[in-house]
Order: sequence, then C-alpha cells, then structure tokens
Amino acid sequence: MPEDAAQAFHCAGILLAAGSGTRFDPTGKRNKLLQALPHGKPVALQAAEVMCAALPQVIAVLRPRSDSLAEQLTAAGCDITVCAEAASGMGASLAHAIVYAAHADAWIIALADMPHIHLATVQRLAAALAAGAQIVAPFYQGRRGNPVGFSRVHLPALRALSGDAGARALLATHPVMAIEVDDPGVLRDIDTPQDLHL
Repeated sequence: MPEDAAQAFHCAGILLAAGSGTRFDPTGKRNKLLQALPHGKPVALQAAEVMCAALPQVIAVLRPRSDSLAEQLTAAGCDITVCAEAASGMGASLAHAIVYAAHADAWIIALADMPHIHLATVQRLAAALAAGAQIVAPFYQGRRGNPVGFSRVHLPALRALSGDAGARALLATHPVMAIEVDDPGVLRDIDTPQDLHL
C-alpha cells in the first residue's frame, strides 16, 4: 500500500465497557472495570491506554450511570458514548459503537475487562486491516483471542447486531486472518476477583 494511502486509512478502536460484570460481583456493587490490578491501575484504564497508544481514535461504549468509568477513560484518551440499550447485551453495545464510528475504514473491537493485551498485538491487527484483511484476530498457542478487527465490508452486519450475540456469528461464517502472537493477554479476561491477581 502506498504511504499516502496508508496514512489515509482510519482504523478506530472500540472498547466495550458496558457490561454488568455479574460474574465478578453478583450484587452489582463493585464494577470490575474500576478495580485495581496488582500495580494499582484500574482494569479498564489499562485496557484503554493500550488501545489509545496503538490507534488514532478509540471509542469506549459505556452503560448509563457510569460516570467514574467515563472520567477515567476520557482521561486515557477515549471518546465516550453511552448505550441506553447496553443491558440487552454486547451485540447492542457493539452496534451502537459502530454507528458512532461509521466513518472509519476498519474497527478493532476490544473488551475493557482484558487489560493484559500487548500494544504490539493491536498494532499488528491494525496493520493487517490496512493491508486489506477483512476480519483479523490474534491467536495464542492455537487459540483465537481478542481483540478482533473488522474491515468496512462488514459495516452493515455490525450495525445490525443486537442482543448478546456480539460478532460471534460473523467470525463463524467468514474467513478470519489469524495473527499468531506471543501474547497470552489475548486470552486473559477479568471474570472473578481472583483474576485481578493472576
């Protein structure tokens, strides 16, 4: 790809941060995304900083009444959008974000509860999309992880998502370019309080 074309290619990050985290705290009192990792940085903040370092724009999708989280992610460099239908599932949040970022040429979709992904992994996904990949995902030791990238070819399907299905159906029905990475963080999420210390 010529240098000027590469510069014109706009890959946006989408950070899904609108879940309820009921597996972490069934009472809903502790937002896992605000909990500190061993070095003291909150989960979502670390995830956001990696995305913002790799991409020119990152949109964080939050559920209503997430003021503390919005403040942290704004400070990290994210654009914030609130999905009123977030409670219906990840698909609704993702579709909301895609509409917000419909101007982009491609999107890398990350989960805010996956703070251990390496910067280089996100950069490699973005480079693959800029080079023409339509769907790209990192693989660690043969297992597909997150984040996942989609080109603009998939804009209509992503905008049509709803409920809790997310983009799994697209991954199941379209070819996925595998990027092998030495990054166990692509498989590590924070589901329980114990996960904060692993």
